[in-house]
Amino acid sequence: MQGAGAAEAHPESGAARAASPGVRLLGNPYLLYPLSFALGLVVWEIIASQLPEVVFAAPSAVLTHIWEATLSGVPPSLFAASIQHMIVGLLLALAVAIPLGFLMGRNDTAFQMFDPVVNAIFSIPSVAFVPFLIIWFGIFFEARVALVFVMCVFDILVTVAAGARNIEPKVMDAARSFGARGRLMFFRVMMPASLPFLMTALRIGTVRAVNAMITAELFFATVNLGEYMEDASAVFDAPAMLAVVFLLALFGLACQEGIKFLEGRLLPWHVRGAR
Repeated sequence: MQGAGAAEAHPESGAARAASPGVRLLGNPYLLYPLSFALGLVVWEIIASQLPEVVFAAPSAVLTHIWEATLSGVPPSLFAASIQHMIVGLLLALAVAIPLGFLMGRNDTAFQMFDPVVNAIFSIPSVAFVPFLIIWFGIFFEARVALVFVMCVFDILVTVAAGARNIEPKVMDAARSFGARGRLMFFRVMMPASLPFLMTALRIGTVRAVNAMITAELFFATVNLGEYMEDASAVFDAPAMLAVVFLLALFGLACQEGIKFLEGRLLPWHVRGAR
């Protein structure tokens, strides 16, 4: 009777024990993650097999091209050159968006002043600024940095402002009761309370920066990966063009996973499944 009562008191534990090994295996993220990736490659291969290679290359052809090109050292050197303006533009966007986002989030006057302007500019496609960036910065490194900045800063700003406005008033009141003011309040209270939003802003900004990295190289002076894609398109080399797209996707995914790993270590109470 006592054992039956314990089982009734904890039905979920009995269900967990009754779960089959297959169910537990399918719930394992270390299995599902590579499985989803492999499934995507299989679907890509099936679709590409129905089309001419000049229209849509199969992943087998793309991976072969990447392997042969990597042996020559070309893709790594192009990536190293492309990442430079991406990093500079992203850092500038963070430097502007984080303090301005906190100002908008915590100051009602600043929010009412800047929010309509930010939303209006945010609704404009980033590539619409390209003609102005060419006039202001030319077509080389500075212009590429500027486009990365424009494509990142508003996404980061909106997310940070939302995080700053989301800080619980009772947290701020408790900090003030202990004498927290100024920089102490900002670094010891507001920043930690907004960390989930800051990490989200970093993830969004990084994805946008990867997007802007190749966009800048195609819209301005074609260099690095942009030049590689343009040369490949001139000779209808679909595997080479898709190789750049595939590598950009892997790079963006790696950046995302790196930030998620950092988020799990900094915010274990916030990230589900973090240890």
